[in-house]
Amino acid sequence: MAAAPDEHPAPDLARLAELHGVATSYRPAPDRTVQVSASAVTAALAALGVDAVGPDAVRTALAARERELRERLLPPTVVQWAGAEPPAALTALPAGTRLRVLTEDGEEREDTADLPLGVHHLTATAPDGRTGTAHLVTAPARLPAPPGRSHGLLVQLYSLLSRRSWGMGDLTDLAELAGWAGRTTGAGFVQVNPLHAAVPGAPTDPSPYRPSSRRFPDPVHLRVEDVPEFAYVRDRDRLHTLLERADRLRADVLDKGALIDRDAVWELKREALELVLQVPLAPGRQAAYDAFRAAHGQALDDHATWYALTEVHGPDWQHWPDGLHDPRSAATARARTALAGRVDFHARLAWLTDGQLRTAQRTAREAGMSVGIVHDLAVGVHPSGADAWAQQDVFAAGMSVGAPPDAFNARGQDWGLPPWRPDRLAACGHAPYRDLLRALFRYAGALRIDHVMGLFRLWWIPQGSPPTEGTYIHYDSDAMLAILALEATRAGAVVIGEDLGTVEPGVRETLERRGVLGTSVLWFERDWEGDGRPLPPERWRADCLATATTHDLPPTAARLTGDHVDLRDRLGLLTRSAAEERAEVAADTAEWLALLGSLGLLDTPAAGPPGSDEEEEIRAVHRFLLRTPARLIGVWLPDGIGDRRPQNLPGTWYEYPNWRLPIADSEGRPVPLEELVASPRLRGLLGVLRGPGPSAQ
Repeated sequence: MAAAPDEHPAPDLARLAELHGVATSYRPAPDRTVQVSASAVTAALAALGVDAVGPDAVRTALAARERELRERLLPPTVVQWAGAEPPAALTALPAGTRLRVLTEDGEEREDTADLPLGVHHLTATAPDGRTGTAHLVTAPARLPAPPGRSHGLLVQLYSLLSRRSWGMGDLTDLAELAGWAGRTTGAGFVQVNPLHAAVPGAPTDPSPYRPSSRRFPDPVHLRVEDVPEFAYVRDRDRLHTLLERADRLRADVLDKGALIDRDAVWELKREALELVLQVPLAPGRQAAYDAFRAAHGQALDDHATWYALTEVHGPDWQHWPDGLHDPRSAATARARTALAGRVDFHARLAWLTDGQLRTAQRTAREAGMSVGIVHDLAVGVHPSGADAWAQQDVFAAGMSVGAPPDAFNARGQDWGLPPWRPDRLAACGHAPYRDLLRALFRYAGALRIDHVMGLFRLWWIPQGSPPTEGTYIHYDSDAMLAILALEATRAGAVVIGEDLGTVEPGVRETLERRGVLGTSVLWFERDWEGDGRPLPPERWRADCLATATTHDLPPTAARLTGDHVDLRDRLGLLTRSAAEERAEVAADTAEWLALLGSLGLLDTPAAGPPGSDEEEEIRAVHRFLLRTPARLIGVWLPDGIGDRRPQNLPGTWYEYPNWRLPIADSEGRPVPLEELVASPRLRGLLGVLRGPGPSAQ
């Protein structure tokens, strides 16, 4: 929805917005430009610390910003790509300017030539006496590429229950799946949902994409019995009682059709872990824990302190006593000391979870996987969570991230996630971002970045306003990509960007140039600039993860049969008649099946309507993916046994059990890991991926 003409930003406000990276218009389609309202621009500037209320304030702020940019020697962050010409920020310095670099390792240099990779401190002194400082990011030109072509599994970990897990899938289940898939199917990776720490309290938000912290993992994923201290718990009777409760919780889901109850699982695991963590650590284990705490320093201390404080004051820090709002206040320091035991408890949980995550990755690699575990980085964090409390200085107060109106959602979207301030990130050398990446790359063979376009810009929505009243805020994408390349290279990890939907012109090209793989989903790959027909395999991009579906889309069986239309119709989510929707989906599916048939990818072309030979059609879809040049090919694990239910149905909350469904067969019967890996249907599908296909160059 475009703003009324009288709400468009005046020229001075538009110029001020431009100088602070605030958009005054955007293009949802190549032939359409939408103007942003002046009120949205003003609110965004206020969140960046700029007063733009009224013409006088705008003129004052504009003059100050222009003077600042004119007089500064260096921007806050400078990027030097390996093998490239010196950055413009350095070549534009006055003749005779002296440079001094303090490298990450503490070495002093007199120039920027041949610097090691890293984030260094740069000081420039001009002949007129002016000085400037910057964080100098020296980064490899490209991120690591996948080590050859491979296929893998996509799974929501909570849905992957075994006969040993406690009511939801855990990290040992992940390791077992990876070990099996690597050794028996030749898989190169397993991709999972975000495993970030959740906001505590019942009911917990079940979405893994709205966590309390992205830097530290969630201990709900621990396999308690695999913690070494478990064997030495003294109160065996109580432990036995907890294990019996775990058996019942698991049976409720696998045998009685109950939904996954994350809160019940965590309550049970927390009780067990309270016993386990009473066992003193052996000397080697103690040294490892001490090293972990030292490595993560203040960030881990803040994280554990926040969780300790939630046990006393509840999970929303904005409703805590005033003195505890600031993680650096004297009141918080006193509380940290008083709650030292609980702070240590939560720090130990982070360490234990990190350890089992690294074990899963090690197991995957030992099983022959070329990549291993692909972890998922959510777009942001819960406004009441640990990261939002500990990093208040870099979050934009009063703002939420979302998406503007588009062809699929005329009202836009508000994801309820506070955004990072680009100016504050730049000022600190993007330290929170760097630390986040380093933490995740400790145990990731690859990282999937949800809404990777957020490295370039994010749609900010003022608190209390509809998503239509937001605007885009630009980030230093060069610095964000350089730091990503730096940390991925140090870890030897691949990066996949989720770039589905509306993408700003030039973004995909930039990501490809830097080695970030894209995401291609079969049903969306059509010749949109031509006849709109399904894109033949040779025209797909090579630098991508190619899949038939995702966690937000219908499983392939439902797509082929049109079952997903019936589901949305029952829930009242259709914007037109069910008959129209079914007709369009049937036509779309028929076009794809016709292409598969013409390429000889259907062994026995179905005589009936789409979905009448479901297993063969699903195998044909994956034969098609294999025919593309995609470097990575992903199989949605529920597709392997005909599950028809999406794990998440966008646009629903209470109407549908999002994020709470175990993997099930075509009849909706939950299938535990032990049966899953023995399924002839799954083995038949994965056998397709062992077949020949073009090699990505």
